[in-house]
Amino acid sequence: MGPAPAGTQLRGAAGELEVMESILKVTGKEGKKQSSKSHTVPGSPVEGLLKPVKLSQAELYKEPTSEELNRLRETESLFHSSLLRLQVEELLKEVRLSEKKKERIDAFLQEVNQRIMRVPSTPETELTDQAWLPAGVQVPLHQVPYTVKGCFRFLPPAQVTVVGSYLLGTCIRPDINVDIALTMPREILQDKDGLNQRYFRKRALYLAHLAHHLAQDPLFGSVCFSYTNGCHLKPSLLLRPHGKDERLVTVRLHPCPPPDFFRLCRLLPSKNNVRSAWYRGHSPPGDGSSEPPTPHYNTWILQDTALESHVQLLSTVLGSALGLKDGVALLKVWLRQRELDKGLGGFSGFLVSMLVAFLVSTRKIHTTMSGYQVLRSVLQFLATTDLTVNGINLCLSSDPSLPALADFHRTFPVVFLDSSGHLNLCADVTASTYHQVQHEARLSMMLLDSKAEDGFQLLLMTPKPMIRAFDHILHLCPLSRLQAACHRLKLWPELQDNGGDYVSAALGPLTTLLEQGLGSRLQLLAHSRPPVSEWAISQDPPKHRESGTLTLGLLLRPEGLASVLELGPEADQPEATDFRQFWGSRSELRRFQDGAIREAVVWEAVSMFQKRLIPHQVVTHLLAIHADIPDTCVHYMGGLLDALIQGLKEASNTKGHMVVSQSGESVIVPNIEAILEDFAILGEGLVQTVEARSERWTV
Repeated sequence: MGPAPAGTQLRGAAGELEVMESILKVTGKEGKKQSSKSHTVPGSPVEGLLKPVKLSQAELYKEPTSEELNRLRETESLFHSSLLRLQVEELLKEVRLSEKKKERIDAFLQEVNQRIMRVPSTPETELTDQAWLPAGVQVPLHQVPYTVKGCFRFLPPAQVTVVGSYLLGTCIRPDINVDIALTMPREILQDKDGLNQRYFRKRALYLAHLAHHLAQDPLFGSVCFSYTNGCHLKPSLLLRPHGKDERLVTVRLHPCPPPDFFRLCRLLPSKNNVRSAWYRGHSPPGDGSSEPPTPHYNTWILQDTALESHVQLLSTVLGSALGLKDGVALLKVWLRQRELDKGLGGFSGFLVSMLVAFLVSTRKIHTTMSGYQVLRSVLQFLATTDLTVNGINLCLSSDPSLPALADFHRTFPVVFLDSSGHLNLCADVTASTYHQVQHEARLSMMLLDSKAEDGFQLLLMTPKPMIRAFDHILHLCPLSRLQAACHRLKLWPELQDNGGDYVSAALGPLTTLLEQGLGSRLQLLAHSRPPVSEWAISQDPPKHRESGTLTLGLLLRPEGLASVLELGPEADQPEATDFRQFWGSRSELRRFQDGAIREAVVWEAVSMFQKRLIPHQVVTHLLAIHADIPDTCVHYMGGLLDALIQGLKEASNTKGHMVVSQSGESVIVPNIEAILEDFAILGEGLVQTVEARSERWTV
C-alpha cells in the first residue's frame, strides 16, 4: 500500500479538527451544567474515579489469614524487603509472554507445520551434484573441501516437534524464538554419514530446499538463514510471519536425525570422524592410526540427536513448578544483561535450564521454591563450583561402558554431561567464559547479601557490557589475521575439528598465551564474539573473517600491576630455556643484588601512567612473536583516565594558581574555582572518550 494522496490527508486532518472542536463544545457545556450543581450526578465520569475504600471496624482490625502470614514471613526471610519482592514480581510480568500472544503464535505454528509437510520431494542425486537447487537459493554451508561421498534426496520430515523454551514456558521477551526440530526420514541418511561432514552437508541441503519453497508462501514476511548458536556447520532456517505480526515471533527450523540413528560409541570425544586425507589432502605422518580426535565435531552431531530427549527431561523437571520457571526466566535476564549468552561458546539459557534440572536432581533446589530462591541457589552454585576442575553429570546410570568424567576433562575445558552420559553440554564453553560467569555470580551474591537498596537495579536492570566490566579492552581486527595465527601455532587438528573456523580454533590457545604472559597482573581474562548476523537465502553464508571483531577484556590486579620486572629462573636451570622461548628477544640475563644470575624481562616504563599500561606491551609482544599478529591489528583501550589527568595537570600549572596580595607581599595560592572547573572538564572528557571508544570498537 502506498501513501495516501495529499488531498485525502488534508481532508482527514480537517475532519479530525472538526470532530475535536465539536467534542470540546459538548464537553464545555456539560462542564458548565455539572459545575452549577452541588452534588455528583450518577453515571458521570467522576463516579468512575478511584475512591478510598471504606472498611468497617471489624474488617479493619481482623486477623490476617494464613496465606497473608506465610507471604509476610517469606518476604522477610527471602527477599530482605517487600520492595525487592514487588520488583521481582513486576519484572517477571514484563518478561513473560501474554496469553493473547501465545494464541497467535500457536496459530502461526500450526500454519508452519502444514506448509512444511506440503513441500515436494526430490529425486536422489550425489551430494556434489547440486544442479537441482533453484537459482534463487544458496547452500548455507561452506563446503570445503567440496568433494564428498554420499547421496541426497528431500523427503518431508517424519516428525515436526516444538522444542526449547517456548514449549516449556520459560522464554522471555522481547525476542521470542520458537525452535522446531524436523526429524529427517531414515531414507535420506546412510550409515557413514557421520564421517567427513556428510551429515552436515545433507542437513544444509535439506534447509536450502525448504527455504526455496517457504519463501514463495505469502504467510511468511521473512525467510532467511542463521547459524545455530554461532556454529558454522549448523545453519538454521528463520521464519517470521507477514504483516503486523512480523516482530511477534521468530521460528527456527533445525533438521535432526532419527533417534538412535548414530552409534554413540562412534561419537565419543576420543574418536575421529573427519579424516585428514579428506580434509587436508594428505594423511598424518605415521602408520595411519594417529588421526586426531574431533570432539567438537562429534558433539555437534550429538546435540541434534538429543533435542527431543532434552526437552522431555526439562518438561518433567519443570512441569507445573511455576517457581522453577520464574527462576529460569530471572537467570536468563541476568545472563542477557551481562552479555554472557551471546555467540558460540556463550553460557546460554538452555545451559541454565539444564543446570536447574541438575540442582533439582541433587536436591539443592526444591520444586516448591520461588523464582528468587532459584536465582540465589543457582548463583551460589556457580560462584562456588568450578566445572573446569570438577565436572557434573546428569546421568544416573552405572553402566561401566559409559565414558568417565576424566575422559571429558582431558578434551574439554568445562564439563557438564547430559542424561545420556555421552554429550557434554558445555563443550563449546571456554574456560575464560566460565570463569567470567563465576566472577559475575560471586559479585551478584555479594550484592544480594549486602541488602543494598539498589541491589535489584544493579542485578537485573542495569546492562553490564564488557567495557563496563573490565579495566582494559583490546580488539583483534581483522579476524583474517587469526588464520595466520593458526598456521604459526600449528593448530591443524583444531581447524579440522572446527570445520575450518579459525577463530574458534585459535581462541583457546590465544587466551592461554595471554594468561601465562600477564601472570600475577591478571585477575580475569574474558572474550566476546559477536553473533553472526542473518543472511538472505539467495546469498552465500558469511565467511569467518566477516563475523566482526574478537574482543578481549582484562580485569587487572592492582598489586602487581606496576612491576616492570618479569623474574625468570636462574640461568643454569632447565626452565630457563622455556622462559627464553616464551619471551623471545625480551628475555635477557641479569645479575641481581643477591648475586643470582637469572633470566628476566624488563619493560620500559618510568611514570605510573606508563606502568599501568605495561599489559599493553605484554599483549602486543606475545601476539607478535607467537601468533604472527602485528601491533597494528591490536586496538588497545586502557589508561584513558591517566591520559586525561596528565593533560589537565599540564593545563593547571598556571590555571590552578593565582597571585594575591597579603601584607604587601605577592603570594601564590590555589585557585579553587579553576580546580573545580578542571574536575568538571575531567568528568565530561572521560565520559566522552569512553563513549567514543566504545562506539568505535563495540560490535
